[in-house]
Amino acid sequence: MQPLKLLSRCVLAVVITACAAQAHALTAPEAKAMAVGESDTRVEALRAAAALADDRTTKFIQAMADDAVKIVGDKPVIVVDNKAIDPVTGQSTPLPDTAEDVINNNRMRGELDTALALLKLLSTDSAVRREAVKTLQSDVDDTKLPLINKAYAQETVPDIKERMGLLRASAMLSSTDKAKRLEAAAALASSAQAATKTLLIERIQIETEADVKSVLQVSLSKVDSRLAWGDRLGALFSGISLGSILLLVALGLAITYGLMGVINMAHGELMMIGAYATYVVQGVFQKYFPGAFDWYLVASLPVAFLASALVGAALERSVIRFLYGRPLETLLATWGISLILMQLVRTLFGAQNVGVENPSWMSGGVQVMGNLSLPYNRLVIIGFALAVLFAVWFLIEKTRLGLFVRGVTQNRPIAACMGVNTARIDTYAFALGSGIAGLAGCALSQVGNVGPDLGQGYIVDSFMVVVLGGVGQLAGTVYAGLGLGILNKFLEGWTGAVLAKIAVLIFIIIFIQKRPQGIFAMKGREA
Repeated sequence: MQPLKLLSRCVLAVVITACAAQAHALTAPEAKAMAVGESDTRVEALRAAAALADDRTTKFIQAMADDAVKIVGDKPVIVVDNKAIDPVTGQSTPLPDTAEDVINNNRMRGELDTALALLKLLSTDSAVRREAVKTLQSDVDDTKLPLINKAYAQETVPDIKERMGLLRASAMLSSTDKAKRLEAAAALASSAQAATKTLLIERIQIETEADVKSVLQVSLSKVDSRLAWGDRLGALFSGISLGSILLLVALGLAITYGLMGVINMAHGELMMIGAYATYVVQGVFQKYFPGAFDWYLVASLPVAFLASALVGAALERSVIRFLYGRPLETLLATWGISLILMQLVRTLFGAQNVGVENPSWMSGGVQVMGNLSLPYNRLVIIGFALAVLFAVWFLIEKTRLGLFVRGVTQNRPIAACMGVNTARIDTYAFALGSGIAGLAGCALSQVGNVGPDLGQGYIVDSFMVVVLGGVGQLAGTVYAGLGLGILNKFLEGWTGAVLAKIAVLIFIIIFIQKRPQGIFAMKGREA
């Protein structure tokens, strides 16, 4: 019985392939072979039909994957709105009660997904083809070569054709033809995909031909080197991304602590207020302006700034103004205020984290290398941090308010003698630093969870950035923020996250011991 069964499957596959090659269209025997029978026979029929599929074949395979195919009599039909549609002719009839479900096991579902991905290689949409290549990278063999060769031959987009060439080489690697394996092994040397490295390692272990194995090892070495560069560049980008976040967080503190000398332990909670303001604006857009949801983040920026600035101004007028020149009392008072703000947020929004979504234009990323993708949300935050830095520099150095802030900071009595309302300038400066903290909270809502404890994870790091850069020095804040971010990410790759934090802290302690005034020390009259 087993030889007869094997012979029948082979004859069926040959008949289906011959029909497909002649008509290039779905036939009734093909549809039945894919829907009914043993798994091996169905898989063979599916692969043969997919190799020369037309639109009706593609629709039938998609319906199979969606569990929308039933058996009526001995014929498979596609079920749409309780109607039975013949997959070959497209004719529609009422679905009878006697229709039976088509059962797809896990193997069949995997084959259906692979077949659909292969068919997407022939799509007219380049984005669909690009995604199909990415999907097939880890699941390809020489049985899929006919369709891959067809897609490769008609591809016109250079980057997709290059990726299809690597996909084709991966499929050829499992061929019984030694020449094809040699060609594939040499072609895969130009790959920068982690999946290719895994494929080469697996093939080296089972390869019996010495010359093929030698070419495979050379290709593996080149792929390994390329992936290592991707890892290094990825760590650098992650460090810049973390540094931009630290810079955003520390900019507000550079004003309240660096320029005003106020140790504000509630700075993290002012960031938290900005993040929750973003969450509230998101809710307003979801409810009242769903069509303009992608722009909610732009509307959140002024709201987050004003919310944190108003809280900061109220904090300065009610508490801080009585504690100037008394840093220890300021530290204790603002720490108590931070606890009050956290409890207030827990009362209003609950103790659980809330979800803040990325707009569609911040979703996804840029694929630079096979193992290096730059997320759009991180790129936007880096650009946003630079924009905020430039705005703060311009405000402090080029505006009347900035002149007054610098004057009051350097010599309060003389500034008062010149007619400057020092109390008002203190409020404005503290509100500005608090508002920048709100902008940092708005940015952080796009890369992490928003909860009552959001600010606690950044307050220590922000103080370290300000102290390391030099108190009152914006340039020092930039160097320290980016430097600590990059150093932290590179150390994480060697030692892990916890030891990296400890190493960075030890470095800062040693640096401050040697240079107490930070990277950029004040000079002349400023000192």
